[in-house]
Amino acid sequence: MIPRAAADSLTALARGFPIVSLTGPRQSGKTTLAQLAFPHLDYVSLELPQERAWAMDDPVGFLDRFPDGVILDEVQHCPELFSHLQVRVDAARRMGMYVITGSQQFGLNERIAQSLAGRVGAISLLPLSIAELSKVGKIPASLDVTLSSGFYPALYDRDIAPALMLANYVNTYLERDVRQIQAVRDLALFQRFLRLCAGRTGQLLNHADLASDAGVSAGTVRGWLSILQASYIITQLPPYHANLGKRLVKSPKLYFLDVGLAAHLIGIRDASQVATHPLRGALFETMVVGEFLKSRLNAGRPADLYFWRDSHGHEVDLLRQNGAVVDAVEIKAGATISNTQTRGLDRWAKQAGGLVGRQYLVTGGEAGGSRLGVKLIGWRDLDERIEQG
Repeated sequence: MIPRAAADSLTALARGFPIVSLTGPRQSGKTTLAQLAFPHLDYVSLELPQERAWAMDDPVGFLDRFPDGVILDEVQHCPELFSHLQVRVDAARRMGMYVITGSQQFGLNERIAQSLAGRVGAISLLPLSIAELSKVGKIPASLDVTLSSGFYPALYDRDIAPALMLANYVNTYLERDVRQIQAVRDLALFQRFLRLCAGRTGQLLNHADLASDAGVSAGTVRGWLSILQASYIITQLPPYHANLGKRLVKSPKLYFLDVGLAAHLIGIRDASQVATHPLRGALFETMVVGEFLKSRLNAGRPADLYFWRDSHGHEVDLLRQNGAVVDAVEIKAGATISNTQTRGLDRWAKQAGGLVGRQYLVTGGEAGGSRLGVKLIGWRDLDERIEQG
């Protein structure tokens, strides 16, 4: 098992909260991490029909089996347990007594807010990061292999082709999560919608345009996007507005949380198809944004990530709140560095004034060092150094 950067944050939360919540997409490694981080706790999966039925029909008797605490996997299936967990942790007054995991945010966050407010320390676990792969010498041989494969742990722990694993992932997601989260009558239409979203990763989100291409209403698009976000398939990166005037783009940008899944959904089946694909740049941007997000989440910190674009088309791909200042990141898939690639950073610096923090240029090459105050980072070096400056 590849050691996870979130492990320290997870155990730290268990020292300060009676319940720890570990959420993230399916097959991101939540169960493995929870069991390794808390080997003293019993484990039960609420995806097993017999366990789920027991928990729903007799939550008191179910929890009585675990007087010393338990890891409750996929707890969103049994919201009936939450009020009983509240009673037990309030009586026991022990930290780290329960660990709850989930791959769906629908209802889970609301239940936590209603029944377990102040009692839960939460962390989200996304698929593997480049930093985690680097530490065990498993970074793929090339950037194109990385973009076509993605970062789900199964690809690095098992002998399985990415195309086969990702195809199975899509089918499992459609058949299990979508049906459980919301009654989607036409799964074929939803799968088409999913592929259309993948083709827009790294782009501004236009609900009307997406609705027209998918052949559904704008309301349906919003509902389906919420499904994708609740199950950790996509995220929406908000624009940065603070104190920078009104002539700024207001729409968020859409990103897939795993670049390999996005590549698979747009028809890429191996690395040889990536180099000349028109969306290679968008896929690279998707990967880099994901790495910055993983770095924040693994440390137990809020994402605080944005982008900036004004009405004249000047843009910075990624902004990161860093205390009182904002770090700016330009993302270029090419390996060659030119002065024109920092124009967005220059424009941002003029607009942002005292908000300006560190500036980065992330490339698809082996960049290093700095140029005119901009730190150059090659894709292989997207590790914890992006937090250290």
